[in-house]
Amino acid sequence: MYPLDVPAIRIFEVGPRDGLQNEATPVPTEAKAAFVRSLAAAGLAEIEATSFVSPKWVPQLGDAQALLAELGPMPGLSALVPNAKGLERALETTIGRIAVFTAASNAFTLKNIGMDVEASLAAFAEVIGGFRAARLDGWVRGYVSTAFECPYAGRIAPDHVAKVCDRLLDLGVDEISLGDTIGVAVPAEVRSLASSLTHIPKAKVAWHFHDTRGTAIANVAAALELGYNVFDASAGGLGGCPYAPGAGGNLATEDLVYFLERSGLETGVDLGALARASLPVLDRLGRKPAAKAQLAALAG
Repeated sequence: MYPLDVPAIRIFEVGPRDGLQNEATPVPTEAKAAFVRSLAAAGLAEIEATSFVSPKWVPQLGDAQALLAELGPMPGLSALVPNAKGLERALETTIGRIAVFTAASNAFTLKNIGMDVEASLAAFAEVIGGFRAARLDGWVRGYVSTAFECPYAGRIAPDHVAKVCDRLLDLGVDEISLGDTIGVAVPAEVRSLASSLTHIPKAKVAWHFHDTRGTAIANVAAALELGYNVFDASAGGLGGCPYAPGAGGNLATEDLVYFLERSGLETGVDLGALARASLPVLDRLGRKPAAKAQLAALAG
């Protein structure tokens, strides 16, 4: 079903950061740390734990330094760093992997981080340069949101997305994550965007699908058929986007793991342990499990 040369699957878990950042109900630092540890114990090797965004804008993640101090050095742990001030805070911790965040739409970045795409890229040059100077073996990811459509500007041309990706690669990022921020994409659009990215090594591209309209797994399948192997997901389907009206949650990690394993692709993740990992957080948020494969695993 999938190319024989598809390398080992990498799942990039974003639940602790992207999944919690918009939640109004505070989640204590200890509970977040337990969540991260449970995800790692389930077999997830890459986990985005938090963000060094201003606590004024995202109170839920205002404990980034305290959380990383409690977790201690963990291989594969990363954090979002939005600007130079955030980098200062990040460098006070042991974090060795960071991410920067832009979009393919000026309208979206203006709403999200108060600057257009070009300004955001200029700011990231300082962040990436400062991080690499301080962490010689550091790893940097670049997020490109609204890779298919912007809630304010409409559909985005694939060649425009490719130009933003090229700029990020020129700045020295190790990997680009393409975000279907409002969950509108279908497989044909995944193939169309991929056709504009043929000059970028597949190993440097991750796909970040939202399941707003139930197409996330279909989009994963399309990317797999093209030879891509890196996918973002959020345990329990936690998260969405505060700047994208109507946007639903991220692709649930449980649904992704089930689909990949059932397709004969090893993930190294214990689905039962993963299904239980988000339960304490969901309980604190007053929410019941809703991800389909999570519900099935818990019932079994």
